[in-house]
Amino acid sequence: MSLVPGTCRSRSTELGEREEVLDWVSQRMTHESICGTITFRKPAEGGIVVSGSAGVQEPKTWLQEVDLEIKGRIDNFNDPRQEWRRLISEVVGTFLLVVAAAGAPMVGVAYPGTVTLAMAVTAPALTVLGVILFMGKVGGAHLNPAVSFAFALRGDFPWKRVPGYVVAQLAGATLAAVLLTLIVNVSSTNGGSYPGSQTSPTAAFFTEMLLTFGLVSVILGTASGAQNVGLFAALGVAGYITLAGLWAAPLSGASMNPARTFGPNFVGGDFGPYWVYILGPLIGAALAVGFAFVLRGRGGGRSGSEAAQGALATEVAELGQH
Repeated sequence: MSLVPGTCRSRSTELGEREEVLDWVSQRMTHESICGTITFRKPAEGGIVVSGSAGVQEPKTWLQEVDLEIKGRIDNFNDPRQEWRRLISEVVGTFLLVVAAAGAPMVGVAYPGTVTLAMAVTAPALTVLGVILFMGKVGGAHLNPAVSFAFALRGDFPWKRVPGYVVAQLAGATLAAVLLTLIVNVSSTNGGSYPGSQTSPTAAFFTEMLLTFGLVSVILGTASGAQNVGLFAALGVAGYITLAGLWAAPLSGASMNPARTFGPNFVGGDFGPYWVYILGPLIGAALAVGFAFVLRGRGGGRSGSEAAQGALATEVAELGQH
């Protein structure tokens, strides 16, 4: 990559073991005023070397700034304390989601006539909107095993981190169901997800698959390119959850989330046909990933990775995969 000549200084530095940082470097270079030539190579023993010359920007050269920022990102990602922050955000975010999603129908049972269908589906949607805005930058605000699965399948999220996220989501959902049972004093099964009285498990399965396909499509779409803006993404997801719930809640509960179903059903001691709420969302999420590939090609880009992982030491997928 040739740049405008000027007063330059040579520099070469090891950046660590991940080739993915090249994506960040190349994008940063297009927005900086620098000079000289920058080359990238991968040594035989592993790691990455960035070498070349760049204009001096007192008191630090541009490449020194690059070195420090990339090293900080890698160090932060490898720091276990950062992963704890992400996992805690998933516990708390899913907890808040289930408090609203299961709490509304439970309150409706405890106090008949106080909660309408519109209120019951709007409450969790607005909760998700708020959680995305205030915790999305920490760990991606998945709040849903199907979303974590979809981000990993698309290449925006490391598979090795999926189990931790799923456990955190299930824990948050369970804690919410326990608290609701104590506060509202009715069984959490009243806030669980089950097929409607006139809906077979098979029909509920296809309903959940369809709903989750739409939800994950919205999430992946708002996590790409220019749409990767917190408010727009949050509004898109919240709007979809509301509209899906308005027409589909009587059919299957419009869960679209294995953790949201697990917590109330587990604490209430009645799982029902839980396979509906595992397979339906996961298959729907996989279909949404395939649809995203048709629309936008392979995942793993910077914007999708940041949306999936948050801004704390985001791990960008390999250069050339998008």
